[in-house]
Amino acid sequence: MRRVGFLSIFLGVLAIAVLPGAATAEQSTWPSKPITLVVPFAAGGTTDIAARMIARYLGPALNTQVIVENRAGANGIVGSQAAARAAADGYTLVIVAPGHASNVSLYKELPYDTVNDFEPIMLLLTQPSILVVHPSVPANSVGELVALAKSAPGVLTYASGGTGSSQHLAAAMFASMAGLDLVHVPYKGSAPAEVDLLGGQVNMMFASMVSVLPQVKQGRLRALAVSSERRSPTTPDLPTVSESGVPGYAAVAWAGLLAPKGTPGPIVERLNAQITRIMDLPEVKKRMQDLGAEFSPNSPRDFDAFICSEITRWHEVVRQAKIEQN
Repeated sequence: MRRVGFLSIFLGVLAIAVLPGAATAEQSTWPSKPITLVVPFAAGGTTDIAARMIARYLGPALNTQVIVENRAGANGIVGSQAAARAAADGYTLVIVAPGHASNVSLYKELPYDTVNDFEPIMLLLTQPSILVVHPSVPANSVGELVALAKSAPGVLTYASGGTGSSQHLAAAMFASMAGLDLVHVPYKGSAPAEVDLLGGQVNMMFASMVSVLPQVKQGRLRALAVSSERRSPTTPDLPTVSESGVPGYAAVAWAGLLAPKGTPGPIVERLNAQITRIMDLPEVKKRMQDLGAEFSPNSPRDFDAFICSEITRWHEVVRQAKIEQN
């Protein structure tokens, strides 16, 4: 019995001694197989475009294949849950959007912990929306729109891609900060919302710069302001909502990269460094400009702080607007 006990102890100590070296060796050979990049939304949106752009360049940079997998559902929850439950070995990543932060307040329960079940890698981009109105709306500025809405409470309508979507929250914050009574008209996605806006069925929308700028240039929609803190380089002549009469207003769409909690630090740092280099490529910069998006180098710690600030920001908007998700 003593010999067996000694042998068990010896083997246990040996296993503990070997494990750190084995982990280090595994990290040094990473990646040795394809990486899956989960997109928790349908194909075609800004988040999906960004994911495919990064996958195109990250694969060759790491000498492997990066596979984009769309797992849409529940404002990003379905795909994020899949990533949170994946092995923390660097072979599963997820790209998230503002809903990752606002879902904390929109849903009573989530199948994961938004902060503690993920390793932040980096903020990939920020993208302002444009406040647009149908040409039939007699307002040529944010100030005129605010005055019009105050003269007719509960009459002006705004479209969004659904309850709790980034368009909904941006408009809800605008209404709250400006003291307006606007009517929310949710759609199953931003595309049908924009169709009805173009048809005049709804009055206004905080819409994607990419999708509505062509309509603005054709005179089918009227642009009043951008939603970001500063003017966008893509539309330098268009004022911000903040400078147009709603001081302090700022709401941007964004996309960021996460990994499952426990993903080794060296892998996270390598991904951050490689993607930072990719975002500086001329062709990537041009694509970002076409999207009306911006990128600034940032660390995993920076992105973690950003997510926490977004959770706080949208909690207050959801509370004041009394937004409830089914």
